[in-house]
Amino acid sequence: MNVATAGFMLVLCSAVGFAEGEAPPTPEQVRSAVARGIDFLLSDQNGDGSWGGPQDSITTWSGPTWSNPESHRAWKVATTGLCVAALAEVGTSRATAAATDSGLRYLIDNADVKRPSEWDTMNNWAYIYGLHGLAVAHGHRYAESPLRARIAQTVPEYLDNLARFQSINGGWGYLEFEVPRTRRPQWATSFTTAAAVVALGETKRQGFEVDQPVIDRAARLIHHCRLPNGGYTYRVRMVPNLHPEYIDQVKGSLSRIQVCQAALLYAGQDVPLDDRTFGLAHFFRDHKFLEIAMHKPVPHEAYYYNSGYFFMFGHYYAALVIESLPPAERAVWWPKLQHEILKVQQKDGSIWDYDMHRYDKPYGVAFGLMALGRSLR
Repeated sequence: MNVATAGFMLVLCSAVGFAEGEAPPTPEQVRSAVARGIDFLLSDQNGDGSWGGPQDSITTWSGPTWSNPESHRAWKVATTGLCVAALAEVGTSRATAAATDSGLRYLIDNADVKRPSEWDTMNNWAYIYGLHGLAVAHGHRYAESPLRARIAQTVPEYLDNLARFQSINGGWGYLEFEVPRTRRPQWATSFTTAAAVVALGETKRQGFEVDQPVIDRAARLIHHCRLPNGGYTYRVRMVPNLHPEYIDQVKGSLSRIQVCQAALLYAGQDVPLDDRTFGLAHFFRDHKFLEIAMHKPVPHEAYYYNSGYFFMFGHYYAALVIESLPPAERAVWWPKLQHEILKVQQKDGSIWDYDMHRYDKPYGVAFGLMALGRSLR
């Protein structure tokens, strides 16, 4: 790091402290938030073991657009995968074990999510987070359980589906904007791809056989999306759009920086400490742009095209980046992350960032629990 860069980082990091009169959360406050989040998930679980559903949306924008039952099935599998992972990581009671078991059975029985339509590839979210939930649960509490064998039988199905839908450029997306639309999708985003790489990396860590070329192709695409300004393009582009107010600016890339850097680490690649610190410093210094987008009903209507659903997604992957830092650095960043999550938790223990039927609160809580759980280790 040269003198100019070091000076910039010093100024940047000094701008991400607590406001006057604010104190970092205590461990007791964080544990209380975790307990309330767990209680919410236990009360919100469906009878079939899943979380989420198509009910209760107030967003007219999404109503007629996302009416395909298979889209909702994909979101339910994805939400359930996140909740299973969260309870496996932070739950310790018999109640959380029973809820995790029930959620796992749902993931096992619903691995065959189909592509909803020629332009809708939301099935990728089901493969990513369904796989993530199975892998995390397998590693945390199923050494002696009969479910361990069923998990081991189901993981390859999720892996195969994810590999089949890897786009021709090496990534994954959630829609197919390219024409003509083909069986193997063409359109991909940096953050969907990065979330997939984290899930694949976690699966590999748990001892499952993962096709390394699938990870390598995705990692190359993430590198391709890296911009000179330190951000990552939203979608895969040959030539990025660097208009001063566009989403590919750093202020529109705050959460993507976290997931992309976490993905490269999970792919076994080196991410310089300076890059990780740069991303975290911007994440907290410019955090207001994520907050402004929270609860907005239309995607990308806020500054720098931020969306509400960037919020908890970004905080979870920021936790993965913080976890990778040296101990002294972790001690700097954990209180900041705890503070931002605790201040958005609702009285009932839920967390939501974007109105999305009945998926928003459980996925928000799951991301929050996994982030807070890491901060307490």
